[in-house]
Amino acid sequence: MKKYQLYGIGAALVDTEVEVTDSDLVTLNIEKGLMTLVDEERQHYLQSELGSHLVASKRASGGSAANTIIAASYFGAKTFYSCKVANDENGDFYLNDLKAAGVDSLYAHDRADGITGKCLVMITPDAERTMNTFLGVSETLSIEQVSAEAIQASEYLYIEGYLVTSSTGRAAAIEARKIAEKHGVKTALSLSDPGMVQFFKDGLKEMIGDRVDLIFCNQDEALGWSGLDTIEAACEELKKIANSFAVTKGAEGALLYDGSNYINIAPHKVNAIDTNGAGDMFAGAFLYGITSGQSYQAAGDLASKASATVVSQYGPRLKAPQHKTLLEA
Repeated sequence: MKKYQLYGIGAALVDTEVEVTDSDLVTLNIEKGLMTLVDEERQHYLQSELGSHLVASKRASGGSAANTIIAASYFGAKTFYSCKVANDENGDFYLNDLKAAGVDSLYAHDRADGITGKCLVMITPDAERTMNTFLGVSETLSIEQVSAEAIQASEYLYIEGYLVTSSTGRAAAIEARKIAEKHGVKTALSLSDPGMVQFFKDGLKEMIGDRVDLIFCNQDEALGWSGLDTIEAACEELKKIANSFAVTKGAEGALLYDGSNYINIAPHKVNAIDTNGAGDMFAGAFLYGITSGQSYQAAGDLASKASATVVSQYGPRLKAPQHKTLLEA
């Protein structure tokens, strides 16, 4: 038995959610459905323009991989997370939130001067999430934040594709993967966002290396990666970079490949109001499942239920008791 089921690495971002209309996005010149990196001045401007649009969800420690690792931890997995926060109030909040979720990290590591990363998450009436992100000190996440010891003690390494936007973050992801491969630790990576696939594909290829054990992506990311028109053809391309994969399809469920067979995962019908965190939740529940002895089918069913639950409420994560309810169901 390894000490950890999952080791994650990604950006540390404090999320703020607002409700907007499609016309708001047009007026503010924001591309819908994507994650866009912005500087601090631009984010301050957007927050001032949308200050009256706050939704009920509270401030949350986020970042794609963090959402996944925290979800897996609340389901019962033993987890570790590498990230970089500043020596500021948001950094205190972020690390305290990780601790509350039972996630281990380099808590005693020196924290940088500067600003902890922030993400403005804009939710339109169709439940689509659009993100403008100021990375802050997360932009300089580097090999220094990688714990070789914790990776070696893990069953899976999980890499957030968003790290491809930072040269030091990409280098950290590559180093983490090499450590994992050297010590027989399985590797998983999320393609994260259609924009990452469109604009940073070469960097993602560097992070993947020869291949990884498991890829997470949604249908748009799979099609964008392959440059093909059908999900069936796109999946054949995914087989070239991963031993297995999970392709989420929104209201249509998900398609898994376990290395030998395709497995269709049924959707769970809900009234979706906020898709922020849906893919992260799917990955967290699925990784918890397969590292806890579940089959791909069972883990996929749990992941489908969990992601359906998260889109039926505001915020990228579930409350702690909701994870237990899903497991009991």
